Amino acid sequence: MRPLGRCGRVLGGGTPSKDNPAYWNGEIPWVTAKEMWNHEVLDSKLKITELGLKASPTKLIPANSVLFVVRGSILFKRVPVAVNRVVCTINQDMKAIVPDDDILGDYLALMMKAANDELKALVGTAGNSAGKLETEKWSAVEIPIPPLTEQRRLVARIEALTDRLEQARQARLAAFSEAASVFQRMLAYEFAGEVTEYWDKIPAERLFDMVSGQASPLDTRYSHLPYLGPEHVESGTGRIIGEQLSVAELSMKSGKYYFTPEHVVYSKIRPALRKVCLPDFAGLCSADMYALKPNLDNVTPEFLHYLLLAPAFSSYAVEQSDRNAMPKINRKALFGFRFRVPKKSEQKRIVRLLTSLQAKLTELQRLQAETETKLAAFTPALLAKAFRGEF
Repeated sequence: MRPLGRCGRVLGGGTPSKDNPAYWNGEIPWVTAKEMWNHEVLDSKLKITELGLKASPTKLIPANSVLFVVRGSILFKRVPVAVNRVVCTINQDMKAIVPDDDILGDYLALMMKAANDELKALVGTAGNSAGKLETEKWSAVEIPIPPLTEQRRLVARIEALTDRLEQARQARLAAFSEAASVFQRMLAYEFAGEVTEYWDKIPAERLFDMVSGQASPLDTRYSHLPYLGPEHVESGTGRIIGEQLSVAELSMKSGKYYFTPEHVVYSKIRPALRKVCLPDFAGLCSADMYALKPNLDNVTPEFLHYLLLAPAFSSYAVEQSDRNAMPKINRKALFGFRFRVPKKSEQKRIVRLLTSLQAKLTELQRLQAETETKLAAFTPALLAKAFRGEF
């Protein structure tokens, strides 16, 4: 076991004056915490010149050293650690360890990640409430230093397993993306022009009424109700997402629209996002949304939901958007559309099919989230075993 402070030469960083353009836009990478998200640092957004290097406390750091953050709010979550693959400099919020000859940079970085919980526990608060990792504290943390041959074996093994982990993660994302596209393809198929041309053409005003009078969030009849905004509706599916807070909790004052489970709620802003939902609760929705009450003689709420998601209306809504900075379909344009609507029996068949697909997609999302949690826990567990010499 060896303290981090005795694992190599420690270098600090600094920032050349931003007021002198001769110090910036050079060829020397200047790494900050923003570049510390992966195991490797290959480049940086900002670069300094030779003049900037000489005029500041920052030092040139040899390639394959270990960089880590010692100051910043990120430290309350984790201590970022990475290996620089190119010669670089760092700012004053970071430190670098140039490993001794008997330590590989990659091995040192992996062991520091394995000791991340211990390092994070040492984080204190700086004057500006940011996190701060004092040198005397981090430098005393001990890590195991086996022979170089064992370090190489561990690094190779861990990299092989983490590569497989990333492949599994990418495969999971691709599988979910493909599954999600099935719903959109089926929606397009069920509402294709060659299918709907035989359905009745019904004006919007015969399909639904629109809630017009606004309710005040300050009214005690409504203040306890949950708020529903466009940000709470998943694009293209209608799933309600995010935390539901009451209008009182959100300290809202401007007028909103009252809706119940009898309504279909449609977002009139940015119609290309196709945000429409079927809430199973009463609440107040944003003034940027329409609360629509279906005419049950002609359409079911569930089918109206899919009508508003379908390509025909979505394309129309985008064409009719009357703002450039923030596209929006107004009331007149919405009621100017004539919907193709089948008989009730066909409406129910389509709703059953699409609702079943959505339910399966939601379950798949749940399973994928569980898998992601397990994948995220794998690397720390792997590093912990390597740290203990059990790997």
